[in-house]
Amino acid sequence: MESSVATRLADGALVHMTPSEIRADLEEGSAVGAKKAKAPPLEPGELECLLEIFASNAKFTAVDVGDELILSCDGSGNADVGTRIDELYSYQSHLGADLIELWNSDYSYKAIKAILSFETQIMKNAQLNLVAPLQYGAMPNLGSYSQPDGPVPNWSVLLPLGRFDEARAAQEEAVEHAVRDMVFVAEGMIDAGADGMDFDTSGAAGDADFLATLLAVEEIRRRHPDVGIELGMASEFVLGMHGELEFHGKRLAGLWPRDQVKVAAEAGVTMFGPAVNVNTTKSVAWNVARSLAIVKPCVQESPIPVHMNAGMGVGGVPMTAYPPADAVSRMARAMREVGRLDGL
Repeated sequence: MESSVATRLADGALVHMTPSEIRADLEEGSAVGAKKAKAPPLEPGELECLLEIFASNAKFTAVDVGDELILSCDGSGNADVGTRIDELYSYQSHLGADLIELWNSDYSYKAIKAILSFETQIMKNAQLNLVAPLQYGAMPNLGSYSQPDGPVPNWSVLLPLGRFDEARAAQEEAVEHAVRDMVFVAEGMIDAGADGMDFDTSGAAGDADFLATLLAVEEIRRRHPDVGIELGMASEFVLGMHGELEFHGKRLAGLWPRDQVKVAAEAGVTMFGPAVNVNTTKSVAWNVARSLAIVKPCVQESPIPVHMNAGMGVGGVPMTAYPPADAVSRMARAMREVGRLDGL
């Protein structure tokens, strides 16, 4: 009779499963992810590697020396303790971050535009005191340009009424506003010494949101050929809220990570972050296998480094405010040893 091991559900709950049950979850998660992304399932040897990781009762697991992942931490330095610069110090010196990010609690380029002079001063001060590469990040957040808070009609109101042409026109107008704001903020931050820009949670409002990000990146790359640009996605596939938008002839609605990374690289992105949402009713093993089946083709076909979005509720990390280290370490090791990702 098999003895059970302690493992996690993707809501953070501690459960006990036998190795056979974990294997079944790994196989099912891989099959589900492969079917969704129209990609091959994980190979038998890869599933064996995952089983070794998840069937262990060890509290913590890690990769071998020399096979470490690069940690590019968005949202670092939010002034929970001391100033934002104090927290950036902690990420640099105590938490092992390789790339850190200055950000504002109103994590939106539209909002940052209004306080850019204050943010650029903090960026300048931080760069005078830190050693690690420091970028600036926020969300494109295309929805903030819709009424009642923004200047254009609200497509979420228009679409249910069947007013599709008006909804599409509103999104196209919002794209123009968003591109101007993202480029404006990037210009200020790069002038203040930022080592790079991060466009986080791209595509959250659908294909128009993703298009705005790509167009902004393209313009920033034209003006600044050497600056680092990170683009992190909001979900595993691009929602077709508009449905007809293209970037350089490529339709954006419905793209999965293997194709998202190609248009991102074409725009000028230097580091791409795919996002795969978790199913909280399934085990972490199931979710990690599903994530790997979706993201593995992205890594194999990407011309730029791929850093998996691996935070609360994405990439196999439990959907809890403080994800348990036993689950997070297993996810991280699996992403490196099986997915061959460049970083997290």
